[in-house]
Amino acid sequence: MRVNDAENWCKEVLNYQFSDSGLLMRALTHRSASSDHNERLEFLGDAVLDLAISGSLYESRPNAREGGLSRLRAELVRKESLAELAAASGLARYILLGGGERRSGGRQRDSVLANALEAVFGAILLDGGYDAASRVILEFYGERLASLPDEEALKDAKTRLQEFLQARHNPPPEYELLVVSGAAHAQTFEVVCRIIEAGAETPRLETKGEGSSRRRAEQAAATRALEELAGD
Repeated sequence: MRVNDAENWCKEVLNYQFSDSGLLMRALTHRSASSDHNERLEFLGDAVLDLAISGSLYESRPNAREGGLSRLRAELVRKESLAELAAASGLARYILLGGGERRSGGRQRDSVLANALEAVFGAILLDGGYDAASRVILEFYGERLASLPDEEALKDAKTRLQEFLQARHNPPPEYELLVVSGAAHAQTFEVVCRIIEAGAETPRLETKGEGSSRRRAEQAAATRALEELAGD
């Protein structure tokens, strides 16, 4: 990959031109490709992303409570959202990977895509300052920020299940990872969700869920639990 190709992508997609192209290249370098990799820039990018999104939500949702703002922010900055945005932007083709990581499908892995995008945000912070990084982030997130639903609608299945149980004075559900299968770049996780009522020793309900990450499998199991509880 040529430096000019990555710089052109940055100008066309992020509307930003680096003064120090070395920062951009480091942001795009996975640890499998070099000791001068992007993890420190990812740390910075994660922080500036949280701050920029938090500021935007604070201004645009004056009546939202802290919990609602936190849920909205979490929806925008979670790894899956970052990976989707990175993939849609064409970032994957510019990430520098070692041979083994490349052959195992690293370009399509959510963690690689999300970390690289955060690292680019961190590189922009160092290259152009907070105002430049914030502008890039908010423009890049423009459609998602504009189309966010009400914060209550963003409560995920695990949160809704826990609140359902708490309202009935029952302990929170228990989640257990049962199986991880598949190749490293395409793993499937299977999780069981157990609901044990207060004072009981055996579960009232057990549901299973599968997903491409433990989090997604837990959400799937919680969704099934909610469906079964609604039918009681």
